[in-house]
Amino acid sequence: MSDQNSRIIKRSVTIAGHRTSISLENIFWQELQNIAQARNQSLAALIAEIDAERSGNLSSAVRVFVLEALKVRVNVP
Repeated sequence: MSDQNSRIIKRSVTIAGHRTSISLENIFWQELQNIAQARNQSLAALIAEIDAERSGNLSSAVRVFVLEALKVRVNVP
């Protein structure tokens, strides 16, 4: 994995009208964008959906969401 993909970047997002930040590795951010595009959904709407279902930290919830989506894509139980 390249340093560029593993570097954590803090990004600001708006969820339900309030600003918050997400700290994610670039590779997770890129895949989150790909998932939103594949679902014909805005990135903000997808993050709001993840936020509504999370029980812990938003950044961690996004990583788990991306991992689970990739597992479905490659058919891994």
